[in-house]
Amino acid sequence: MQTVTLKFRGIEQKLSGKVAADGTVEINGMDYDQDTLPVDVPVNGTLYGTLLNYEGAFEELEPFMSEDPYKNPPKAPILYIKPKNTFISHGKAIPLPENVEDLEMGAALGIVIGKTATKVSEKVAAEYIAGYTVVNDVSIPHKNVHRPAVKEKARDGFCPIGPWIVSRDSIETPNDLHIKVSINGEVKQENTTKNLIRPVEKLLADVTEFMTLMEGDVLLVGVPEKAPTAKENDLVKIEIEGIGSIENRIIPEKAVIGGGMA
Repeated sequence: MQTVTLKFRGIEQKLSGKVAADGTVEINGMDYDQDTLPVDVPVNGTLYGTLLNYEGAFEELEPFMSEDPYKNPPKAPILYIKPKNTFISHGKAIPLPENVEDLEMGAALGIVIGKTATKVSEKVAAEYIAGYTVVNDVSIPHKNVHRPAVKEKARDGFCPIGPWIVSRDSIETPNDLHIKVSINGEVKQENTTKNLIRPVEKLLADVTEFMTLMEGDVLLVGVPEKAPTAKENDLVKIEIEGIGSIENRIIPEKAVIGGGMA
């Protein structure tokens, strides 16, 4: 069983539980099916995304890295922020903006920070991790990465997170986890965190070399290359081995209020 921390909608405190291999959640001695639990977003800190940290994603852009505006390959992690307006929980609707046909589904492992992390060495990086969660880094398809894609990535409801935080000690290694994206029950993408350029500990060390991460913050390890797209009414499921799965349906923005069904 995995030890998890989760939050229910309308309840301020976080709850602890255990998740069995079949997805059954045990809380206070009672067993529940995941889909019967009114889970809320389990984190409340700042969420930082990382670009080009999968080998395939880096290789796709590598031929252009010596050209304008890049000049040279990046030497440090390329980060961006998914603000809190983007956060929604498992089961809530992802808003599809008007005049947008489809959205990219960005399957990402989220590293949840357990204590203030500044200039952390790779050797002790794991000590600063509280656990891991599943994140769908949704975005409007776009090509440019040389400027912040705020309009494409920071829209309301563009970051499903959850359904819980799996404790660090429940995961033998975060650098060998299978990731799968399914749309309407059909598998559209598979990858593994073995393909990370910077493994979890290295990424955490490199990021905290130049900025402090606070307790409750989330650092995404990155999104694999060739992120699948989904359209109106599609049901999207992101699964990460040992962590769990989140499922959200894409609904027209005008039919959604605050990332949930109107």
